[in-house]
Amino acid sequence: MYNPWKTLDGREVYENPWIKVVEYNVLTPNGSKGIYGKVSFKNKALGIIPVDEEGNTWLVGQYRYTLDEYCWEIPMGGGPNELDHLESAKRELKEETGLVASEWNNIMRIHTSNSVTDEEGFVYLATGLTQEDPEPEDTEVLKVKKMPLKEAVEWVMEGKITDAISVAGILKASRILKV
Repeated sequence: MYNPWKTLDGREVYENPWIKVVEYNVLTPNGSKGIYGKVSFKNKALGIIPVDEEGNTWLVGQYRYTLDEYCWEIPMGGGPNELDHLESAKRELKEETGLVASEWNNIMRIHTSNSVTDEEGFVYLATGLTQEDPEPEDTEVLKVKKMPLKEAVEWVMEGKITDAISVAGILKASRILKV
């Protein structure tokens, strides 16, 4: 499809190990001049919906600095763009919950906030679970909660889970598993 935006120039405003922010001077689709900021991520967003034989899943609770609030989410994290997404998802699930899955299905590709970022995410359904010890990162203080997937759907509908990847992943997994 035709791109109605025209980029005049751009400059890098900020960069760290996780993101890069670029400000562009543009001509908008109606021809007026404007500026557009774009946040590019150096990792793929990876979310995992672990589900056991009884239909339970695991959520991870943690304080989110950017929101200044405590959040419940699916196990998730980032995987370097150049690495296999599935291997990174396996690492994240083990780190945060201690779970190891024998079966993995990529159930979703998602863009988290496509008006300001190019972030691309993938959600996996993980089954055939065994429990080992979690290995959280130094920056993570996590609480892990096991609950029926059906209850996680209720948490989404009640607004107790607001993270976009978690909401989309839980709803998609519940549809696939007919919960």
